[in-house]
Amino acid sequence: MFSRKGKTQTTPGTRPDVGPAGNPVPQPRLSPDTKAAPTQQGPHSAPAAAPAPPHKAKPRASILSTDIFLEGDLRTTGGIQIEGTIKGDVRAHMITVGETAKVTGVVVADDVVVNGKVEGMIRGVKVRLTSSAHVVGDIIHKTIAIESGARFDGKVSRREKPLDDNAEPSPRKVQAKRPEPVRTQPAPAANRHERSKSPDG
Repeated sequence: MFSRKGKTQTTPGTRPDVGPAGNPVPQPRLSPDTKAAPTQQGPHSAPAAAPAPPHKAKPRASILSTDIFLEGDLRTTGGIQIEGTIKGDVRAHMITVGETAKVTGVVVADDVVVNGKVEGMIRGVKVRLTSSAHVVGDIIHKTIAIESGARFDGKVSRREKPLDDNAEPSPRKVQAKRPEPVRTQPAPAANRHERSKSPDG
């Protein structure tokens, strides 16, 4: 007699995607932030490229507007654009003195651009005086550019390291004048004639 082969039935719960009642079990979905497991690379496969470092934007220069009056020293590691009035020393990475600005003090920076008036010493690796600049004081620099029309009253000195504190020019030595010898004038001829006479006549 022939026997019928029955269909093989799967016992509920033996499949991971089927529940006890025969209903399909929902599979977990990977979120977009979930990273896939790294694949193993063969000996001849190219290495993965390293991610590029994030680009750092240069900080903008601080601006002192025309209505600002500052009395005291100012120091920053970035750039500064001066349009107002400062009475004090200014030190920064880059200093721009606007046409309406006036600085009374020492100006120290890697890059100095003067469009206005500076009364004091300027020390910079690169110094540029535009046609509207007016500088009263000495300039210590590594490179300098003076445009036609700029007014400058002082001395210019070149240094390899103009930002060093010992780069200031040495003061001039003033030599004391020697006193002139006093010269005695001879007595007049009349006095000598009178002295030559004897009392007896």
